[in-house]
Amino acid sequence: MTLSVLDIFKIGIGPSSSHTMGPMNAARRFVLDLVDKGQLARTTQVGVQLYGSLALTGRGHCTDRAVLLGLEGHAPEGLDPAIVEPTLERIRASSRLRLAGTKEIAFDEPMDLLWHRDQTLPGHSNGMRFTALDAARTVLCREEYYSIGGGFVARADELDTPAAAAAAIQVPFPFESAGELLDKARASGLDLHELVLANEAAYRQPAATRAALLNIWAIMQACIERGFHAQGLLPGVLKLRRRAPKLYRQLTETGSASPMAAMDWVNAFALAVNEENAAGGRIVTAPTNGAAGIVPAVMSYYRRFEPGGSDEGVLRFLLVGGAIGMLYKKNASISGAEMGCQGEVGVACSMAAGGIVAALNGTNEQIENAAEIGMEHNLGLTCDPIAGLVQIPCIERNAMGAVKAINAARLAMRGDGTHKVTLDQVIATMRQTGEDMSAIYKETSQGGLAVNVPEC
Repeated sequence: MTLSVLDIFKIGIGPSSSHTMGPMNAARRFVLDLVDKGQLARTTQVGVQLYGSLALTGRGHCTDRAVLLGLEGHAPEGLDPAIVEPTLERIRASSRLRLAGTKEIAFDEPMDLLWHRDQTLPGHSNGMRFTALDAARTVLCREEYYSIGGGFVARADELDTPAAAAAAIQVPFPFESAGELLDKARASGLDLHELVLANEAAYRQPAATRAALLNIWAIMQACIERGFHAQGLLPGVLKLRRRAPKLYRQLTETGSASPMAAMDWVNAFALAVNEENAAGGRIVTAPTNGAAGIVPAVMSYYRRFEPGGSDEGVLRFLLVGGAIGMLYKKNASISGAEMGCQGEVGVACSMAAGGIVAALNGTNEQIENAAEIGMEHNLGLTCDPIAGLVQIPCIERNAMGAVKAINAARLAMRGDGTHKVTLDQVIATMRQTGEDMSAIYKETSQGGLAVNVPEC
């Protein structure tokens, strides 16, 4: 499987990459396929069925809203959050959809969008089935899609090779494991960020990659700023008040005299991003929405508190962090519905730990060591969101993951890169742990905090 760093860092909206962005992408892909097959004009009805984790926690994750927007042709990366509510109000008030933005059909949401909480499709716990019918109620097209984490989707027949198109791209330094990545860097005499940038040249010119990554960084910073200045309660039954604005005011008023001020700022950065995500704001998957605050928080720490922090360091961070994310995507999963939160916050912590070591010009071996530490101490982390909302414990968990990533990097940089447990071994352990983990702890809200803490 060949991936780009821009597959790992994708622009989208909250609150969930697997339950919001993925279903939106799947719904859009379904209607665009109808267009390509010449079936859109004949379509008079579309039915959507949600299964497994999507059905169990989809309402809290806005899956229904995402599907409606996707059927109208919207994509997460280009969607203006300001049009979401007016569009949904129009659809629901009129009971009519504009498929692909052009073909208007009747849409009876309670009948045409069904939640099968007691059923799971065979390919993945985030399963969807789309059906298009004509005026005679003859099935024109029926497809199953799966949201496999980080906004990635695969049709049922693509599950074994979801990146078939990307696999055709030949990169100069292909790698499937951390060991192989280190070996190729050693043989070529390249730093990891140089090797990854060389691979990205197979997709686009290096200047375009640099510009795209700096744009990713700009969107992350804008998300933090919005989170610092927004007010009020987050949507949903928990009526959770935003914490980042108050923390930001406290820190700006008191200054940075405290020896723990840097940690306070890291907490503030992470909370700001994930509160924006919970509110449906514009974010970057890193590698998922639920873990979107860790990489921006650690990069913001790097720019604010590390001497010599620069855009070049940010580029090294994102290139290496993206490569680490690829390793998890290839060899385990970044889906909370498959791996629990170790697959989201754990992976983001690992990416950020390795990324900041690269930004600080650590060695390739220190980068691998930091990434290994970042995951090793998130193994077994469950995904048990209260009320199915990406709020508790998700928002605060990003702050904890960011602080842990910085500490993992510091531990690694105090050593020479030699260590007993490899990143590959930790990734394999994470995958096995996720497979062994009970389904109630994998984004179903059927266990853990989700059942032991009252919703309101």
